[in-house]
This record gives sequence, structure tokens and C-alpha cells, in this order.
Amino acid sequence: MITKTIQIQEVTVDELAEKVADKLLLKIERYLKQLSTTKDEGLLTRQETADYLKVSLVTIHQWANYGIINRVHIGNRVYFQKQAILDLIERQTIRKK
Repeated sequence: MITKTIQIQEVTVDELAEKVADKLLLKIERYLKQLSTTKDEGLLTRQETADYLKVSLVTIHQWANYGIINRVHIGNRVYFQKQAILDLIERQTIRKK
């Protein structure tokens, strides 16, 4: 890790606190924006998918194994595409009519 020495002159504690708060706020806003774009991609966790469809995790697992819904693996995590879930619901609704 690289350490740096910062020398501050002619700045009050309040001014320094305000500058640090401004920088921190910018970092938080970027982080929240990044999170929102990730959610916009439409990936749901297994639990979110189960809650959305009002079924159990076991049902989600079985549907994925039978190919009813497709999983997306990212690292060691499993996600489901929200649009694919919506399409599945639409197809099932059409069949019932």
C-alpha cells in the first residue's frame, strides 16, 4: 500500500470537514448510480425471483433444472433475467385464455 503525506495549511476544521463531506457524497452518488444500473440490467437473485413469482426456492430450483426458466451464473452466484421471467408469465397467461 502506498502512503501519502498531506499537509493542510490555512484551512479551518469546518472547511476541511465540508470538503471531505463533498468528496464522500460524490463517491456515494457514483456508487448508488452504479447499483441502479446493475438493477436495470434486470437480474434477479433466486430469492427475488421466488418472491416475485410467489413460489418457494425449491420450485425455482426445479424450474431451472427442468429448463422452464434459465439461470445466469456470475461467479458462484445464480441469477435470473427479469425479462425472461416476464415473458414466461406472459406465455402462461396466453395459454390460459
